[in-house]
Amino acid sequence: MDFTKVRFLLSAYAIRQLPPPVCADIAFAGRSNVGKSSLINRLVGRTNLVKTSSKPGKTQSLNYFFVDEALYLVDLPGYGFARVSQQTRQSWQGLITDYIETRATLACVVVIMDLRHELKVLDRELIDWLRYLKKPYLPVYTKADKLSRNQQQKNAAILDAGLTLTADERIVFSAQTGQGLETLRQRLAAFAEVHPTMQSTSVMPSTDPI
Repeated sequence: MDFTKVRFLLSAYAIRQLPPPVCADIAFAGRSNVGKSSLINRLVGRTNLVKTSSKPGKTQSLNYFFVDEALYLVDLPGYGFARVSQQTRQSWQGLITDYIETRATLACVVVIMDLRHELKVLDRELIDWLRYLKKPYLPVYTKADKLSRNQQQKNAAILDAGLTLTADERIVFSAQTGQGLETLRQRLAAFAEVHPTMQSTSVMPSTDPI
């Protein structure tokens, strides 16, 4: 799969606006300012396909990108300390919950965490929830370039222990250097290939909300 063949498809503010389930979804979740936009940009070989911002909570919708006419990448709203109203935060949470629980073609949720920091409660709760729902997930520890290789290993081991993971169940990643990039692409392509879709991929999605 060629992740560099990508185009923006649509932004969905409600479940009814999601594109037709013609191929697998790979969703990206993470706390605000964890490097989610930078990771997706590096994944697809672009510098600004996904807009990065120093202002937490900028993403307020499910942003869909179509890869190689065969895969959806879905940028989920960030969670954590976004400076938004309680009503807006609850709206986002409801949208994400409905999406993850009901999207039949969701092949994997990439859970992004900052390798420099200790495990956050919300990250652990998200992974526990995905396990409970039996939804495939892939933890990715970002901003590895900010640490030495020795410190990367130490911090990754601490996060692994907190999440009860083994080293081969997650990826250490850097959007700056490309560390872990090819492994990430291979793992995501594998998730997409084994996940059944609901319609033939010959049916091309429209950019218009349903």
